[in-house]
Amino acid sequence: MTMQTVTAHLFVKDAVAALDFYRRAFGAKELFRLTAPDGKIGYAEIRIGTSIVMLADEFPDFGALAPPTVGGSPVRLHIYVEDTDAVVARALEAGATLARAVADQFYGDRSGMIVDPFGHSWSIATRIEMVEPAEMQRRFTGLMKRTEGGA
Repeated sequence: MTMQTVTAHLFVKDAVAALDFYRRAFGAKELFRLTAPDGKIGYAEIRIGTSIVMLADEFPDFGALAPPTVGGSPVRLHIYVEDTDAVVARALEAGATLARAVADQFYGDRSGMIVDPFGHSWSIATRIEMVEPAEMQRRFTGLMKRTEGGA
């Protein structure tokens, strides 16, 4: 299996449940798993779209800690999909929490944000417009001015 240059490796408190959630929410395909004698998953690989994501139960003795153990995750995973609204709806139905409603964004995506039941934050997006960096900066500056002005 060929990996991307950067590959996410997620640690969760219940990897069996997480594999099921990612299948239902994002259409993930499980490639394989390594199960310890106690039933914990020591390592699994799933494919979401064209990307491989590595996943395992938390193993504190090895420094592999899930977001709830460390008070949340400062990392957000960004996933591009064909239909943001449908994927966010599926994720919510599968048990995710809505962190930011789906909306068209100044940078050319339609996106929303969810937190999965295991504490990982996901930005779900569909590209709706190609925006050049100079135009994106103009829009961002305008947004910041409106936000600062209370509009």
